[in-house]
Amino acid sequence: MNTHLRIARGLAATGVPVLPLRRGKVPFGNCRTCARNVCGGRPNMKTPGPCACPYPCHAWAAATTNPHTLNSPQWASAWRTAAAVAYHPGGAGVTVVDLDNAAAIAWARATLPVTRTVATTRGEHWIYQGVMQSVNAVKPGMDIKSLMAYARWLGPGTGAMAVLPAVVRALAVKQPSPVHRAPQTLTMPIRGQSGACPHRTPAYLDRGLAMAVQRITEASGAVHATVYRTFLAVLSTHGRCGCLTDTHVTRLFTAAQGKGETVRHCTDAWTNARTALGL
Repeated sequence: MNTHLRIARGLAATGVPVLPLRRGKVPFGNCRTCARNVCGGRPNMKTPGPCACPYPCHAWAAATTNPHTLNSPQWASAWRTAAAVAYHPGGAGVTVVDLDNAAAIAWARATLPVTRTVATTRGEHWIYQGVMQSVNAVKPGMDIKSLMAYARWLGPGTGAMAVLPAVVRALAVKQPSPVHRAPQTLTMPIRGQSGACPHRTPAYLDRGLAMAVQRITEASGAVHATVYRTFLAVLSTHGRCGCLTDTHVTRLFTAAQGKGETVRHCTDAWTNARTALGL
């Protein structure tokens, strides 16, 4: 059996969405039907769409855990010429901090919590439990790969996986421009002398999460649509104020998976909801 396909099958069986990479560690190009995104699906890396092409198209969005897809005739030629196996970290529920040089590794060791580490050709991958937006060049020699990105599979690594820390999430936040800006109108009501966001009231947030979980759990049909609409509702209320934590997102994902949704379906629904709201 093709070594890359064997590795991909093993990963997919554990719920890790995988895809083949060609020489140069890049995804295979779109098929003729999807060339230049004429299919209308996933026109770029930021807006995943509905395309369900049977070929390994659309880069990271081709990552799958479906054994029928992995072993299909449409993927056979890709596996025969593949140079490596990649996976979608966000679809696997993790974030990869890609460190490409000694300085980046030194910074991570001095700043970040110890977690699972995988050696790479030029540096290390530090892998954390939790998902976030992917951002390149957050620091010299450092990329963040999670949602809507792919990472090369280089082995399981060593060490226990830690929860994604706030310091990594903060790296994705763009610093304000030094250019003078006109005063901005607040879009969130500010209550109380402390100026704290009202959504930080534990009872308010917990009640909203409980209702969202109940809505998903009680869905008798159209589970995909229910999960997406529920994620959209939660994010429209709490997505801009910083109230949501990994624990809250895990509650929603767990409820959805209890109705048969895969991690990838949950991640895609969450990502699409964020995109729809401009988050």
